[in-house]
Parts: sequence; C-alpha cells; structure tokens
Amino acid sequence: MCSPKTDIKTLASEKPKDKKCSGKCKECREKKQESESILIKTISVLIMILVSNVTLFAQEATATQPSFWDDPFNHPMLPLYVITTFIFITIVLVALVGFYLIKVVNLLTVQAEKDRAIKMGIPYAAKPSWWSKFYLKINNTVPLEEEQTLELDHNYDGIKELDNHLPPWWTWLFIGTVVWAAIYLFVYHVSTDLPLQQQEYQNELTYAEEQAIKLGAAQPQAAFDENTLVYSADAEILSSGSKVFSTNCVACHKNDGGGNAIGPNLTDAYWVHGGEIKNIFLTIKNGVVEKGMPAWGKAMSPKDVRDVTFYVMSLQGSNPPNAKEPQGELFKPAPVATDTTKVQATL
Repeated sequence: MCSPKTDIKTLASEKPKDKKCSGKCKECREKKQESESILIKTISVLIMILVSNVTLFAQEATATQPSFWDDPFNHPMLPLYVITTFIFITIVLVALVGFYLIKVVNLLTVQAEKDRAIKMGIPYAAKPSWWSKFYLKINNTVPLEEEQTLELDHNYDGIKELDNHLPPWWTWLFIGTVVWAAIYLFVYHVSTDLPLQQQEYQNELTYAEEQAIKLGAAQPQAAFDENTLVYSADAEILSSGSKVFSTNCVACHKNDGGGNAIGPNLTDAYWVHGGEIKNIFLTIKNGVVEKGMPAWGKAMSPKDVRDVTFYVMSLQGSNPPNAKEPQGELFKPAPVATDTTKVQATL
C-alpha cells in the first residue's frame, strides 16, 4: 500500500475530471494570443501584397491609357483591379472570421467563469469590457451602480442631482479650438504669412492667366485677316467647317442651314449682317449678343472660325426643304474686275 503522504501528493497532482477551465489558464491565454497573432499577421501580409501590386501596376500605367469602362477586358489595369478586389474580399473575410473566433473564445471564457461561480456558490459578476472601461474613462463618469457617490443634497420631488463634470474629451476639444483660433488669427490676420480666401482666389486667377499665356506661346494659332480672306471650295477646310457647324450651329440654324425660330436661313442670298466673306467671318467671331448670336471667337480657334465661315458660304443655293423665309437684305456679289490689258494681249 502507498503511504498516506504519497496518496495525498497523488491526489493533489490530479485534476478533477468535472472541473472546467475558467478561461484564464496559461493554455487558454496562449490559444487566444495565437489566434489574434495569426489574424494580425494574415491581414498585414494581405495589405503588403495589395500595396506592392498597386505600386507595380501604377508604375506600368500611363496617363494616356483609355478609360477602363471603354474596354474593360483589354485594359492593362484589369489584373490589378481583379487582384485588388480579391485581396479586399479576402481581408474582409479573414477579419470577420477572426473577430468571430475572438468572440467565441470570449463567450467560452464567460461561460467558464459562470460555471465556476455556480460551483463556488457565489453570484456571478460580469467584468466590464475594455470598451466600457474606455468609455467611462474618456467621459469621466462612474458605473451606474456607483452613482450614489456623486449625489448632491438637492432633492426635488424625488429627483436627485448628480455632480457630473464635463467629459475630458469635450474640455480638450474646446481648448484645442481656442488654441487653433489664436494660431489662425496670428497667421492670417497679424503676420499675413498666408493669404486669405479672397487673395488666394486672386492668386489662382493670376496663375491661370500666366499658364494660359505660356500655353498660347507654346502653341501659337494662326491669325486670319478678314480683309484678305478669299473663299475657296477646299475639301479639307469644308470638312472641318462642317464638323464645327454640326457641333455649335445646328441648334439655331438646323443641320442643313435652313434656319429655325432662332437663327436665320443661311442658304439664301439674303443676309442680316452682310453677305461678304469678311462680314460672315466677323459675325461668327464677334457675335451679335442682342440677337442671341454668341461670340464664337472666344470659344473657337481662328482656324475653326475660318473653316465654319467657308462652310456657311458653301451652303449658298442649296435650297433645303422647309427653309426659313428670307431675312435681311439681298446680297449681290461685286463683279470681278477684268484686266483689259491681258485681254487685249490675248487677242
């Protein structure tokens, strides 16, 4: 037989089979820390992969590439978008699973503590979570069961008053706004180191004008003198003028130039502001604001104004159906002067 001392040691070293873990043992803590560590490492690796792929594809991409939605399956950034979407979904799923596992571990821990309290015959008291502790700390409040420590002597029909103070975060936020107001006042109104909003707006306008001047100097546009323009049925000019006309002029003059309730008919020989080429060019360039004709010279290049002028002149005599009634005065081209010296020499 074993000695009493040996039996006692043996019994002390053995754990009861029906005893449940309280969740605070070394093994439980290690499992919880291991699950949290695996979750953090997995999310960190996925984020690193995502960042590296974004950097790699961004270096290969150029600003001149077409929009993704124009041709998504042939877009060079499609692999990046697919990988990014997959990694994002994976991160979300891993995070959800990790949070779920942590919640399950916490529930098992609470249940073990409840069972332990029942066996010991003591009431179970739930421990406050880290969020509850944090909330009480930032608001400088006490738990509900300890509110009697804050009660004042004031009592109005059973309604008691508590000696609560302002939350620390509110106090520091108020102090921060006062400090920021002092800094703003000094920087913008005393030292004038930074411009106010109105001055900043003026600076932006000045900068934009400078950039426009530089752009104009780098890309000079041909200027046309309306007094030296001579109409020619050049196919390239008329094709360009037709595109400009279709984009800007059809709303008031219709596609065929026959005119509508706003603009006059451009296909007959009657003109409101003159039918010579220079008259048409200046009308398009400077506009007639009082009659609803915008100054297209501010929005078009001189070349576009020249091209659409030639196109309008090419519409003469086209006689489209349902054209508007003539407006203005009948224009008769001046006769071309004949060089009699050359005629006599030919004869």
